[in-house]
Amino acid sequence: MKESVKTFKPMVKVPLNIIKILWKNDFLFPAAMWFLSRILIGMAMLLIAPKLPLPVEGIVPNMEWAVFDAWDSMHYRAIATSGYEFVNDGNQHNLAFFPLFPLSIWMLMKLGLPFELAGTLVNNLAFFAAVYYLYFWVRDHYDISTAQWVIAVVTWCPAAMFTGVIYTEGLYLFLSTAALRAFDQKQYGWTALWGAMATATRPTGLALIPAFAIAAWKERRSPMAYIAGLATATGVLLFSLYCAIHFGDPLAFIAAQRGWRPSLGFDWRGWLNMLMQIPLGTKNWQYGWVYDPSRMIKDPWYPLLFVTIIGTSYLLWRFRKHLSPVVAYSFYTLVLCLLILVSEQWTNSLLNAVMVLGGGYVLWHLRATLTPVTVMYGFCGIGLLLASGGTISLSRLAYGIVPISVATGVLLSRHPRQGYLTLGLFIALLAKIAVGFAQERWVG
Repeated sequence: MKESVKTFKPMVKVPLNIIKILWKNDFLFPAAMWFLSRILIGMAMLLIAPKLPLPVEGIVPNMEWAVFDAWDSMHYRAIATSGYEFVNDGNQHNLAFFPLFPLSIWMLMKLGLPFELAGTLVNNLAFFAAVYYLYFWVRDHYDISTAQWVIAVVTWCPAAMFTGVIYTEGLYLFLSTAALRAFDQKQYGWTALWGAMATATRPTGLALIPAFAIAAWKERRSPMAYIAGLATATGVLLFSLYCAIHFGDPLAFIAAQRGWRPSLGFDWRGWLNMLMQIPLGTKNWQYGWVYDPSRMIKDPWYPLLFVTIIGTSYLLWRFRKHLSPVVAYSFYTLVLCLLILVSEQWTNSLLNAVMVLGGGYVLWHLRATLTPVTVMYGFCGIGLLLASGGTISLSRLAYGIVPISVATGVLLSRHPRQGYLTLGLFIALLAKIAVGFAQERWVG
């Protein structure tokens, strides 16, 4: 247990006895990480955002529950209060949103809670349960130190902001993690139950079905493993039955997706646009290449700064043994400040690419270390995202694929120094995204 104290040093100095209690207790550590991340999100949205000037796009939020209700939340509100609506006309309809999350909110509203409070409670409490399931699942397969790093990643990842507002991230992470853990422990009844609830929460839950089947085949499990995997489809099948009864089409929820993602398949144009914004900048790419390729570089300072940062980062890594730590940390602080100052659109593009492409690489790199069902679900989930026909909210959707966080935590546990710097970047971007969401600016 003493090794975990050495391998995961706290970011701030607190009394030694508190450190020992926190880092030695399996129940306090996940709760502390969950609680501190909630505090950061709440402070950014309720204390910092209202004090900032009116943004060019967005609002100045008030210190009230409504700050957690924006963007997709309005659709969950409509479902919880008025039910589903759908017309197959290619426009956006709320039938594209799966039912378990708004149903959970509706149940709390029947107890007298307002929508904003009910939705916030469901997401945050479900994420609290997800953190514990994830911690003990990873601890059982690795050790306490690795489990701590995984929890640090999942609670401080920038996309963890969506576990604090009225979105499905917390509930889906809980249900999918519980299903994966139950499958690894060969508890097939629980696998079917948690998996069915996951497929009733988000479309990415469908990736669990092939993941369970492939993992069962690879590990030569009993027929019950295959049956449990197929039973996870119960959630989406019940939703399909609802669509058949109320809209006369069992696949109406799929048709509703067209209003949000017009075509299925790999969106290479969207990916090209997203990836090119990272080195060139949003202004250079959109207003240069798209409208006038001959004058693409309208802001030469941005690509010059990007090349300088990448080159300097490589040199610092290459000669890290010969440089003072002060130099490296000063450069790191500079990069951290720049990430906070850049536009949300550029930040979204960077996070989308890192979460999907970087997450896929880490899964592949650690495929022999992770459990088979973890690897299979990770790749099936990423494949589903790539074939979804769009690039909107990819970082948020990829965050919901828990094997990416598991693989990242395992990797950082092996390189703790880089892990500390990564967590610092995570925390800064998490606060930035929380402020942007409170101001009702698009943050993915």
